[in-house]
Amino acid sequence: GDFFLMLIRFLRFVFVGIGLPIEASAPAYQSHGTEGSHLTNITNTKKAFPVLAVNYEHVRKPFEIALWILLALLMKLGFHLIPRLSAVVPESCLLIVVGLLVGGLIKVIGEEPPVLDSQLFFLCLLPPIILDAGYFLPIRPFTENVGTILVFAVIGTLWNAFFMGGLLYALCQIESVGLSGVDLLACLLFGSIVSAVDPVAVLAVFEEIHINELVHILVFGESLLNDAVTVVLYNLFEEFSKVGTVTVLDVFLGVVCFFVVSLGGVLVGAIYGFLAAFTSRFTSHTRVIEPLFVFLYSYMAYLSSEMFHLSGIMALIACGVVMRPYVEANISHKSYTTIKYFLKMWSSVSETLIFIFLGVSTVAGPHAWNWTFVITTVILCLVSRVLGVIGLTFIINKFRIVKLTKKDQFIVAYGGLRGAIAFSLGYLLSNSHQMRNLFLTAIITVIFFTVFVQGMTIRPLVELLAVKKKKESKPSINEEIHTEFLDHLLTGVEGVCGHYGHYHWKEKLNRFNKTYVKRWLIAGENFKEPELIAFYRKMELKQAIMMVESGQLPSVLPSTISMQNIQPRAIPRVSKKREEEIRRILRANLQNNKQKMRSRSYSRHTLFDADEEDDVSEVRLRKTKMEMERRVSVMERRVSVMERRVSVMEREGRWRGRVSVMEREGKCDGEGG
Repeated sequence: GDFFLMLIRFLRFVFVGIGLPIEASAPAYQSHGTEGSHLTNITNTKKAFPVLAVNYEHVRKPFEIALWILLALLMKLGFHLIPRLSAVVPESCLLIVVGLLVGGLIKVIGEEPPVLDSQLFFLCLLPPIILDAGYFLPIRPFTENVGTILVFAVIGTLWNAFFMGGLLYALCQIESVGLSGVDLLACLLFGSIVSAVDPVAVLAVFEEIHINELVHILVFGESLLNDAVTVVLYNLFEEFSKVGTVTVLDVFLGVVCFFVVSLGGVLVGAIYGFLAAFTSRFTSHTRVIEPLFVFLYSYMAYLSSEMFHLSGIMALIACGVVMRPYVEANISHKSYTTIKYFLKMWSSVSETLIFIFLGVSTVAGPHAWNWTFVITTVILCLVSRVLGVIGLTFIINKFRIVKLTKKDQFIVAYGGLRGAIAFSLGYLLSNSHQMRNLFLTAIITVIFFTVFVQGMTIRPLVELLAVKKKKESKPSINEEIHTEFLDHLLTGVEGVCGHYGHYHWKEKLNRFNKTYVKRWLIAGENFKEPELIAFYRKMELKQAIMMVESGQLPSVLPSTISMQNIQPRAIPRVSKKREEEIRRILRANLQNNKQKMRSRSYSRHTLFDADEEDDVSEVRLRKTKMEMERRVSVMERRVSVMERRVSVMEREGRWRGRVSVMEREGKCDGEGG
């Protein structure tokens, strides 16, 4: 900021030099006598009218914010314009390098580089990324693996924190290290900061390598849910370090605090999600404000959670997951497109700014370097992660149907990246903390190692190990129907066995949602499911039109015999119970068809092609509907013409029959005569 201020002063000097002031002396009035002593010479100085003025302080803050965002976008644009660079180096690495260069340039000219402030990070930059991830969270893979995700997020984070904290405390007790004054609580506090996997870094790397859905949801889900554990451990050890003594009651209250922080954040997010869904019922006449409700309710959920020291990340995820199915049923397609693109743009810019600020803050310092402590921290991060994943997977695979292979375990362990959340938590430490600068230096080193070394080598390792990639093509309708059928089948199996498992409670939740919740949160008749018979008639009519146009069915019937040949065959009768079961299976797929078409192949870094967007646009749907109605009318006219011709043919057949009868009667009369 001071650099721009110096530039503005230079420009002001130049412009002032162009417009020199003009001085004009007023006439001096002198009076003789007694009044003359009270009058003096009066000189009025008149300056030129300021044609051009500069006031940088008036626009300083918004100008610098806009400049930073413009720089971030230009860096992102340049990165994707060089495919050879983007294929080797992750985007996050390049952005950190840009931040280092910008911070070094500001340092060279004698100014103070801006630092990634914790309040700016947690209140402005982090919420868009988490909302984008929570709103478009793949629900089915997440719910199917939620047990494994919770084990990695809770038990794994606790293991990493205590393992690293305990070994670092043992290291500090060695006299040659020179850190004998560090106590156990300080080391545990540092271990809780660097133990959590960062969602921003995971999203930035894993979306570029297109890893398979199972590994992606395990690492990404862990990075989202370990926020509650990290926050509780951070606050707990910080309070204990101030008090100095820890009792059993304090430990018990810490465990209770974990459930309050995590479940409280989920409850706050769910409440705001239902409020957003209920509000979207009444926006049919004011479509332009529909996206604002989604953004504001989500941000209010995050701020409300942070106000009560709950998990804001959990609140954002819960809010996005709860409101999405109901909001999308109420809002227009244009509003949905606005929400999707604005979240994509907002999260991408926030992610870019975070990595650039991280590089700039590295240059800003201050740093306290200790080779032994820093290198040991990096090594312990890797060792604790590997041991935790292997040990927990050994237990998890005993309860999983789909086992985690050794390749999956390696990618899960190697993908535990640290990022800006760890740096911001370290920056939150008070300046009076004796180890603050050393902790920040070690945290930055760990972030650089995980983002640069692990982030740059994970793609070649995935190729080398032939790890399964994400399936790019959409599942067919046949696959979706069979998947839904298997869900119902497994629900029935659980009911027969008397074991109420995942599918049983999922079916109960779906029934409760369809019976009660949708009636209150979805406007109009949208909560009613489409009828199977109406859908069957539409498909039958469409198929008949296609057969007529292709020549498989003649448009004019030659005789009554051919008319009889194409009479519709009788549909076999089925029982009422079986018919209701078929309807329920197909309704579930038909109801979600629109949402699945909207959410396909979503990525924060790529957009749909123009032709793909046009396929789902309202204009295309309207044109398709009009074309369908036109074809139906043509088909009806053809059927009416066919009916008239058949009636004419029938009348001609009767007349010919009468004539033949009369001819036979006349012939018989002639012979008789």
